[in-house]
Amino acid sequence: MANKSKEELRRKFLQMRKEIGAPTLSRQMCEHLYQFLKQRGLREIMIYLPFRNEPSPLPLLELYPEANYYLPRISLGFLTVHPYSSPREKHPFGLEQPAAGSPVVGEESLEAVIVPGLAFDRAGYRLGYGGGYYDGFLAELPPNVFTIGLVPKELIVDQLPRDEWDVPVNWLANQQGVQPAALTGI
Repeated sequence: MANKSKEELRRKFLQMRKEIGAPTLSRQMCEHLYQFLKQRGLREIMIYLPFRNEPSPLPLLELYPEANYYLPRISLGFLTVHPYSSPREKHPFGLEQPAAGSPVVGEESLEAVIVPGLAFDRAGYRLGYGGGYYDGFLAELPPNVFTIGLVPKELIVDQLPRDEWDVPVNWLANQQGVQPAALTGI
């Protein structure tokens, strides 16, 4: 897979995600994710609002109501963090996000970040939509923050193409459980 262009892979993985019905796996994936988060006492969690057939982290709100949730906002090339309860607006890309002027939360307040992606490789590198917002954000997180890719097992591949600015997640959550990203075999 590493020899295909990211754009070719995006088309392929978007189609695969549609065919496997990734949103229907969300509850099962979140049940594993909930156990993982609760066992580690992680309660300050950034999730995302699903977009374009992404697996949804929203079942966590019901499974783990004692946690505090936050959402990302993309603006001026950066990703910022806002309380889940913030008013929402549509981004020009079509995704829903916290509205301009919503209170900003420092990334140092987070204990876990649930990261979307079209696909992830076993080392935790992701293929997103190409904006680089998450890579810039992940690079700025304190090292003690758990970063977890939410992805169906069918979209975890051996290796994806990487650029020098790509930042891997530490864990991968799928419908079979949550495993550490293995930085071996790169």
